[in-house]
Amino acid sequence: MSRPVAAVGAAALIVEALVIAFVNVVLGLAVKQQSMSFGGIAPKAMSAGAFVAGALFALFLLVCAALLIRIAATDRAPGRLGSVVLIVCAVVHGVLGAAVVGIVGWAAFAAAMVVLGLLVWTLLSYARNGGSTNGASPTSP
Repeated sequence: MSRPVAAVGAAALIVEALVIAFVNVVLGLAVKQQSMSFGGIAPKAMSAGAFVAGALFALFLLVCAALLIRIAATDRAPGRLGSVVLIVCAVVHGVLGAAVVGIVGWAAFAAAMVVLGLLVWTLLSYARNGGSTNGASPTSP
């Protein structure tokens, strides 16, 4: 059951990355077209900041999706660095869910919590089975 969960988690992260990138592009264009400023920051700087922030966050989500695809394809636990990246992604989704419930609503909160659940489920299922779900011990060839 761990492989499908990792695959669904990867698909959810890819969709989320596309949505985040799209929203940041729309926000950046709105700031640019309306010549908005906040605290004396130039509108071009705010627009560029929205584009860069969206691109970096989408890239991070795509890296996490790639890790989950690798986990689903090989049926092996991620390494130490991969686990840390996925744990950071899970924490980000927890914080994001807490923040988005007041701004966007309960549907966005539920979506963030579903992705958080998929990440945690994947990490725990591979950790519990010694890094593999195929029944072999981690030291077997």
